[in-house]
Amino acid sequence: EPGRDCTLLYILSMHFIFRLPTHFCVCFFLQSDYHFEYTDCDVLGSRWRVAVPNKPDTCTGLPDPVKGTQCTFSCSEGEFLDMGSQECQKCSGGTYSLGTGVAFDEWDSMPAGFISHGMNMNIADIYTNCSNSTWIPKGDYIASNIDECTSTLSYAVSLKKAGTVSFEYFYPDNTIFFEFYVQNDQCESTDSEGRWMSTSEKDWTPHNLKLNRGNNVLYWRTTSFALVGSAVKPVLLRNIAISGVAYTSECFHCKPGTYSAKPGSAHCTPCPADSYSNKGATVCQQCEVDKYAEAGSGSCKQRPACTTSDYFYTHTPCDSKGQTQLMYKWIEPKICSEIVEGAVDNSTGGAVKLPASGQMETCPPCNPGFSVTNTSGCEPCPHGSYSNGTVCAECPVGTEPVVGFEYKWWNKMPDNMRSSVYSREYSDSVRSTGWEVAGEYIYTTQGDLDSDYMMLSLTVPGYRLPHSVAKDDERSELSRISFVFETQCTADCTLYFMAGYSERTNDMVEHWSGTTRKQSYSYLVKSNSTVSFTWGFQRTQAYSEVRQYSGDFAKMYTVQITNVVGGVASQCRHCALGSGSASECVPCPPGHYMVNGTGVCKSCPPNTFIRADQTVGEAACIHCGPNTHSNKAHSACVSDCRLDLQSTGGGEVLQYDFTPLANITSFQSSPRFTSKGLRYFHQFRVGLCGEEGREVAVCVDNVTESRKEVRGYACQSTVVPSEVRGQSVVSSQPFTIGDTLIGKRSSFTPWRIPLKYETTQACKKGRTTTIRLRCDPTVTGKDQITLPGKCSEGTCDGCSFHFLWRSPYACPLCTESHYREIVSACIQGIQRTTYVWQQPLQCTGGVSLPAQTVSACVTLDFWLKVGVSTGTVAAVLLISISCYFWKRTRKLEYKYSKLMMTAGDKECELPAADSCAIMEGEDAEDDLIYLTKKSFFTKIKSFSRERSSDGFDSVPLKSSSGLEMEMS
Repeated sequence: EPGRDCTLLYILSMHFIFRLPTHFCVCFFLQSDYHFEYTDCDVLGSRWRVAVPNKPDTCTGLPDPVKGTQCTFSCSEGEFLDMGSQECQKCSGGTYSLGTGVAFDEWDSMPAGFISHGMNMNIADIYTNCSNSTWIPKGDYIASNIDECTSTLSYAVSLKKAGTVSFEYFYPDNTIFFEFYVQNDQCESTDSEGRWMSTSEKDWTPHNLKLNRGNNVLYWRTTSFALVGSAVKPVLLRNIAISGVAYTSECFHCKPGTYSAKPGSAHCTPCPADSYSNKGATVCQQCEVDKYAEAGSGSCKQRPACTTSDYFYTHTPCDSKGQTQLMYKWIEPKICSEIVEGAVDNSTGGAVKLPASGQMETCPPCNPGFSVTNTSGCEPCPHGSYSNGTVCAECPVGTEPVVGFEYKWWNKMPDNMRSSVYSREYSDSVRSTGWEVAGEYIYTTQGDLDSDYMMLSLTVPGYRLPHSVAKDDERSELSRISFVFETQCTADCTLYFMAGYSERTNDMVEHWSGTTRKQSYSYLVKSNSTVSFTWGFQRTQAYSEVRQYSGDFAKMYTVQITNVVGGVASQCRHCALGSGSASECVPCPPGHYMVNGTGVCKSCPPNTFIRADQTVGEAACIHCGPNTHSNKAHSACVSDCRLDLQSTGGGEVLQYDFTPLANITSFQSSPRFTSKGLRYFHQFRVGLCGEEGREVAVCVDNVTESRKEVRGYACQSTVVPSEVRGQSVVSSQPFTIGDTLIGKRSSFTPWRIPLKYETTQACKKGRTTTIRLRCDPTVTGKDQITLPGKCSEGTCDGCSFHFLWRSPYACPLCTESHYREIVSACIQGIQRTTYVWQQPLQCTGGVSLPAQTVSACVTLDFWLKVGVSTGTVAAVLLISISCYFWKRTRKLEYKYSKLMMTAGDKECELPAADSCAIMEGEDAEDDLIYLTKKSFFTKIKSFSRERSSDGFDSVPLKSSSGLEMEMS
């Protein structure tokens, strides 16, 4: 007010407060004390711009609300909305804008709005602590957890119009579940199939997804299922950008290592090598002469002194004269310095110089199947011809080329092979040479770090069996890759061999640790989807910025792979000729081998099969194991699940039928636990027997979309109970433990059915699985398969697996000797015969128990009556006969006595008999006179008395004078 003075009380927080005579305060707000925001859009698509103080509880005096822009209003890329004027303005140099979006490319700390937390998805393991299993910012990217917990990264955004979200991810490890999905206002998620990320075939994979208008919550979630002894690679995220927020009220500063020179930039450009920039830079600064920087660096580093680890040797391509030269080259990008102050050469401990080039040498020959061109190069021989590396020649009639690739001269990297460097620390180094050719071998170069992986990959289009090999479902070998290698190490180096569909998704097949002598290794290819092979050499697993083991190396001498589509031939082999054409090769008939050096097919002995890797010579015929037989194509031995065997002691022949056991059977080991308490099992699947076309055991890896499968008689996988991905279990790390049936042997209790699988580095003789079948009729429910008590995983050495299968179907088929009959008593004229099994029952199936039979019978009372009556009649008849013959005997005795008495005194002369018997009308009873009546016992006694000394009995006779006399 004019004429009055005002007293300044204080200055606080950029507010100028004056005391006026009228004793009231007026607040003067500076623009830094508040900011503008838009209200929510109404139904008409309108909104208001309001001022919001940066600190709460601030006195009044803010600018009045004004009408805002329409909700559909947006700025273009490289512009931002000036809320004061409500007009779009271009971003200044050193900044950028997406126009209608936000971007996150700096991960020194967790950006505002992002939330990460860990949780345990395994309900059974309630004691697992996952609070620290979160996503971790790593500067240029953010990395997931690598333990068995589930880690979630989320970001909530409200879109004023439909937009998109884009990001780059690196997902190299298929032992991790990785999903990305979006939830809207109604908590509805994105498509359940599209939410699962594919493993990365390159270092970084871009991903885009459309977003709907309204509230959206973005989720990145990982769950690892790698168990004991597995090294897990985390999932990485970077460059997350979201569009559709309608406007951005500010521009973003370029991060260190990038710049934007012109106003209105939509993105920042990385600085080139040997230059750097700070945050918000408009131009990159060149590093000093004695310093270096990788592309996109925010600072420069001191150049180290050059050492022998900073260069490598190679051979130049053959010139027109057929000569090559040994050359030494610096490893690119070259970061070392050849000039170090105070040292001039290696003898004084300073930087080394690049060695001079070698003398010109004669080029080695081309690889087999290739021929030398006029320019001393190598070109493949045409189809139907072969070469030893010099000149191509046509295969003779009656032969066919052995197609494939064989690399044993390394003057140039083959066209289907490439080398690269994979850094575990995911640096942006442009180093790409991991292996270098050296004439007779190919070897690993030095990496930026000792923990880097020196990668060598081979890719083929597919496989085709030769015309002379018959196609058969039992034949599992499509191709075979073999290589000769050696390693020399002073630390814990490892050489890995991997196979699969692509370089980034290959699964490890075998590995060798430490120094290994020169040796060969072969791997059978069983699927046309296995077209990529990778070798990776790591000098040490310990991370260090100082290279200590650059002298460690791996060398590859030869690599050979067969039956490749579009391959070349190093030789021709004889084949059987078809009837239609004299030069067309056809397979030998099933069960026949080719006589060596001819095209003649000869039959193999009965019950044999033909080796897949050798069809020439009698040695190609392999006898089937005991109790097995060859299939129709004579390519494998199978079993019909039946067996006849004579019992011990030469008794009856026992018949076995394992058909009920032929279905695929699954069983698990006892639970095991990781360091954090994650529970997992080893699951086994077995297909015991069967003819051609049988169902085989299949183990899968369902962690990723690739769903790797292995098939055979028996296989193993690792399963984790989980609710992730809507699956009750997660299956991973499948491998076959038996794909060839060796035979069926018996020790009566139990049966032994051995299976075999191909050899590995740990199992020189291959994996074998022995399944023992034990007859156990008491098993009424699911068959019981148990693992050895001393080896809870089914094996003690990882090579020999043993299982005991208790089942009633392991018993012999029942016969008549396994039951007996029981005959009941005769009740009311009916008798029943019942058949029962012998106990304990040791059979199954076979014959059935005969039905109960009923027959008519007679009771015991009836037969008792018949017996008594018959006995009585027989006794009466016997007594009557005895009396009759007794009387007859007495009469004969009387006649004899009378005859003797009439003989007179004439010695040895018998009188003439008047009659030989009783005359007619003569009564013998009148001539016998008993003086005394004898009792019954007396008569018996007289019969039993002894005879006289002359052998005659005394008989009382009546003389003619009527006197009693006794004759002796």
